[in-house]
Amino acid sequence: MFTGIVQHLGRVTSAQRTAGGLVLSVEAPPAAQDARIGDSISVSGVCLTVTGTSGDVLRFDVTGETLSMTTLDDLTEDLLVNVEPSLRPSDRMGGHFVTGHIDGIGALTERTDTPGETRMTFRTDAAVTQMMILKGSVALDGVSLTLTHVSEGTFGVVLIPHTLSVTTLGTIRPGARVNIETDLIGKWVLKALGRADDTISEDFLREHGFA
Repeated sequence: MFTGIVQHLGRVTSAQRTAGGLVLSVEAPPAAQDARIGDSISVSGVCLTVTGTSGDVLRFDVTGETLSMTTLDDLTEDLLVNVEPSLRPSDRMGGHFVTGHIDGIGALTERTDTPGETRMTFRTDAAVTQMMILKGSVALDGVSLTLTHVSEGTFGVVLIPHTLSVTTLGTIRPGARVNIETDLIGKWVLKALGRADDTISEDFLREHGFA
């Protein structure tokens, strides 16, 4: 479990393709200090298991299934990635509950930079946006953000300068792809009510006692 509050930027030192997937090595000094084999760490929003360590470098074995569902197959040497170790019981819950299990991939279609904020609009599958709600939470490449608009197949977020400076979202431009994880609680609400084909809305949540 993660919070979507990125703690470090890591640097890809190696991305070796294998017959079944990818062996990924990431230099992330703060995270590597406490990491042990078997630990879960979020890399660009994807929950990965540490399979090896060497100094400041963490190694992960990525399956073909994960590559097909995420942007990790785009990674090459020297690219930066968002890194967050798994949540401990004593840690602050600064963002929202994030599992590292990706729901879909989004493409940045518009970026508007103004003093104090940056607005971004993304395109994705309609099946992903139907699990979103205005002012709800979403994780993009592992970064916890608030949805500022949602429509079928598109959604928007607003980022402050601090978030842009400490995550990889600060450098993306139209056409860039990001990993999307929608809010865990919202997905369980839909499943529990047997309404997995419906869109979450404030009225929907209020009608069923969740708001």
